[in-house]
Amino acid sequence: GRAHCPSFLPEPEQPAAIGGGPGRGGSGSAAVRVRGWRRPRCRGRCCPRSPGRCWPRSSRCWWPCSWCCPPPRRCGTACSAPRCCGPRGGSGAAWSCRASTCSTGRSGGCGGCCPPARPRVSGAGRGERAAGAAGRPSEHRRPPAGSDAFRERHPLSTCCSDGERAEPLPPLSLWAVLRSCWRAEPPLQGVLLYLHALHRAFPQALTLRGTALLGWAPTAPRTPGFCPLPTLYCTPPEAAALPLRSAALRVQLLFALQTRALRVLEARLPNELHDALVALRDGWAELAQDLALGTLSPQPGLPEEMRGRLQALLVPDSTRAAELRAECERGFEGIVRRLWPQLQVVVVGTVRGGERLYCDALSRAACEGLPLYCPWYRVAGALLGVNLWPKEPMPRFVLCPEWAFCEFLPCPAEEEEKQCTVLLGELWEGSEYTLILTARPGEYRCRAGEVLQVAGFHKQCPVVEPVRRESQALSVRGENIPEEQFCRSLCRAVGMWPGARLMDYICVESTLLGASSGAGAPHYEVFVELRGLRDLLEGQRHKLDHCLQEDFPIYKSFRFKGSIGPLRLHLVGAGAFARLREAMGCPVPMPRVLREERLLAVIQGTVIS
Repeated sequence: GRAHCPSFLPEPEQPAAIGGGPGRGGSGSAAVRVRGWRRPRCRGRCCPRSPGRCWPRSSRCWWPCSWCCPPPRRCGTACSAPRCCGPRGGSGAAWSCRASTCSTGRSGGCGGCCPPARPRVSGAGRGERAAGAAGRPSEHRRPPAGSDAFRERHPLSTCCSDGERAEPLPPLSLWAVLRSCWRAEPPLQGVLLYLHALHRAFPQALTLRGTALLGWAPTAPRTPGFCPLPTLYCTPPEAAALPLRSAALRVQLLFALQTRALRVLEARLPNELHDALVALRDGWAELAQDLALGTLSPQPGLPEEMRGRLQALLVPDSTRAAELRAECERGFEGIVRRLWPQLQVVVVGTVRGGERLYCDALSRAACEGLPLYCPWYRVAGALLGVNLWPKEPMPRFVLCPEWAFCEFLPCPAEEEEKQCTVLLGELWEGSEYTLILTARPGEYRCRAGEVLQVAGFHKQCPVVEPVRRESQALSVRGENIPEEQFCRSLCRAVGMWPGARLMDYICVESTLLGASSGAGAPHYEVFVELRGLRDLLEGQRHKLDHCLQEDFPIYKSFRFKGSIGPLRLHLVGAGAFARLREAMGCPVPMPRVLREERLLAVIQGTVIS
């Protein structure tokens, strides 16, 4: 206790100082003999490497301040530093701030210079806050000295659609440090966090061969789910590397159907799961025959050598084939739960942006009654965050600070010369930010085209929700119609067409069409795939344009002045978007605005009305 603390012993009992003068820690350590052993005397200087510990003459921080220093005191509840205040002139009555620099330039104690502390938010409940802490900004942390120099050296850049920058940038000398963090395998860390969260929410999910993976990876065959535990999966990894997307999904679906005791159905993208279930609806008779015979039917995109190796893994199962026929004859509402009665969760790679349409369709029909869990947040090939709450309907992601270098530009963006980014420790809850990413050599401070909203904090790490993709906004005159709002207007228009159900859509700005768009004003062209309707009347086609004018006054103004021409709507045949995704060549989230003439030619070739 304090009775034995050297700071409170009378001066005559203190022996001579050991070492004399300030030590390496600058504390000027002295020593006294108390009950037969020695303690260093603290001069009020705390260890810079370990807050809360004293810095003796030795190079190790080992002495707790609570033994010899007065207890730390804070200026009310606003002080964010653990020991920024101390007695003024040796008196405990008057306290002043010891901070060497003040974030606001004011004086008069911590109340004038220390920012409010950020309220800690637990991961159990969104929006739960300590009493009286609601609405306070994030705890202020000064960025490292190197971050300012990094931001001054590398201006914000805009990545082109093909991943190239608009202008070359000088090489980054700190890249070796950042790359050393990446060698710690963030994807592996993300997978381990995902497996831990999945096991915590669904204890029986991680059973042997209890997970089926549906995904196409033609250019880079790798372990399923980028996971070092292939015994979790009943689908062979070779199936993902088949040259055709449709063949890969059908083979993986066949192996998934062979396993009745499936616990987890995993897809890298929701559109891959959607297309696999469409293949089940269209070809369940052939799949049942392959199950009964234990064979793999020849099909385009399946080489004979690969077919032989995969067929050797199949086992004839006439009982399972009969069950598949019986369930498919009943209909396809809730077919996933009926085919795999022990299934607990459906895992998808993303549920944001253009993939939200497929997630909604799956939840309403085939995957009815099953939770959809999106475990990771990836942008531009970099893994940035992980979702620790599998049972929540809307995904939230904890941003991990060492997986990539992220900056955030507050929304709405300021003028070009005044744009200033903030770091992870400077985010405010409830605010929206544009993501600035440094994740690859040669691509520094690139606008990722993602807008995030800070939903809270989990153990001092920001928890974000993706809001929109800026690259998928429609704009021919600067009107800027966001992706999710256009989708809502389209769904409202489809609801006015009797018997129609929206399956998929994509938009094109007339500037991409060139001379084929005609000599009129710039406009939008929309390609839709519908079920229950094979043709559209002229009045029905105008419904979408009317809905856009009602939802976007600026679009209505341009239409009234003739600056934007009327929207043109095209109806495509069944399977058109599956062929479009195969033509993209790699599995990516579905774009809602086409920017490539090659893909435009593919979708134009499927128009039926």
